[in-house]
Amino acid sequence: MSKRVWLAGVAAAFAMTGGAVAQEAPAAAKPYDAAVFAKAKELQPKVVAWRRDFHEHPELSNNEVRTAKIVADHLRKLGFEVRTGVGKTGVVGILKGAKPGKVVALRADMDALPVAEQTGLPFASKVTAQYNGQTVPVMHACGHDSHVAILMGTAEVLAGMKDQIEGTVVFIFQPAEEGPPVGEEGGAPLMVKEGVLKNPKVDAIFGLHAFPGPVGMTVWRPGPMMAASDRFEIQLKGKQAHGSMPWQGIDMSSLTADIVTAFNQITSRQINVSKTPTVLTIATLHGGLRYNIIPEDMTMTGTLRTFDPGMRTDVMARADKAVASITERYGATGKINWGQPNPVTDNNRALSAQMKPTLARATQGHVADDIDYIMGAEDFSYFQKEIPGFFYHLGIGNPKGGNHSPFFDIDESAMETGVRAQALLALDYLKGR
Repeated sequence: MSKRVWLAGVAAAFAMTGGAVAQEAPAAAKPYDAAVFAKAKELQPKVVAWRRDFHEHPELSNNEVRTAKIVADHLRKLGFEVRTGVGKTGVVGILKGAKPGKVVALRADMDALPVAEQTGLPFASKVTAQYNGQTVPVMHACGHDSHVAILMGTAEVLAGMKDQIEGTVVFIFQPAEEGPPVGEEGGAPLMVKEGVLKNPKVDAIFGLHAFPGPVGMTVWRPGPMMAASDRFEIQLKGKQAHGSMPWQGIDMSSLTADIVTAFNQITSRQINVSKTPTVLTIATLHGGLRYNIIPEDMTMTGTLRTFDPGMRTDVMARADKAVASITERYGATGKINWGQPNPVTDNNRALSAQMKPTLARATQGHVADDIDYIMGAEDFSYFQKEIPGFFYHLGIGNPKGGNHSPFFDIDESAMETGVRAQALLALDYLKGR
């Protein structure tokens, strides 16, 4: 049976061919494996409690104040050196082992999304907050609550094994992975800019993400794994008119429809998508106040996902040209404003190969390193631009809705595996194994 995992976008589940879970024989156990397994099991109730608390009290990007305080207080109790306010609300904890050696970082993202939760969980979010000038519901619809809880548990496991650590472990709790509010900096690029990978200088970094699939299975792809992401906004200006007399103005709805059609044709007919996957999506259309008034202004927003830098440049140029030509034909004006990109999440091949046996031990053989490209994006890629990095997905069952769905939830038993995986990755890397 093939181990290949088919992932159709951010919200899709793993679909294992044959319906069974791929399994590899785990590598020979290390002397500290038993201690890590036992401590992860012991901490599981605390990890679950942390996750449920964060889930019930989600915070949007660059506003993770409560979450950051809980994390910082926990790390201080463990005796770590703690730095707060890194990248606005980020927290960094430093654990120095009893023996000298390299420096490894483990990262978790903390922010939630503007989503109205519909899971029906007893700890479901009822939080609202301000987002780009609007009051919106807030939900941990992408599993970041579990990421934070897992890394807090990992910190406690490794704090109790300080005498066995050959080097230093840096725990990075990152804000704004989903993107900072309009007009603000944030996320991994800001943390890098503020020196999170320096003092001490980090040699390698690991991160995980909750994703629908077999519970406790870890999957990844060496090399390019997740797409580069470019957000864009198209601001259009026409001429207002009565809805019954569109010839007296500029029909903005028809204009936007032509742009949507043109964009769909770019990726389906104008570029070689057999080279690498490419997606160009318009996600929102905003304009108008009344059913019988053609508005003067409309705004469109969307995203471009690519793996090849040349194709990215080509698609962006074609999109710019399409907007310019269509608006000119209608007698309107318009321009695409491209936002801050996320680079390709590119797993260092040597590091991926080195740590595969580690994840095989942590998951008792439930690993797959041959997944398809994923069109979702991750700003973990900014860390990978600076140092070798390895990012993988942790199977959390198959909820009613995938990532970013109002029904997204996790099988909490997967978090015990996540704690084991992160702890063993750090220990093995520092020992050079």
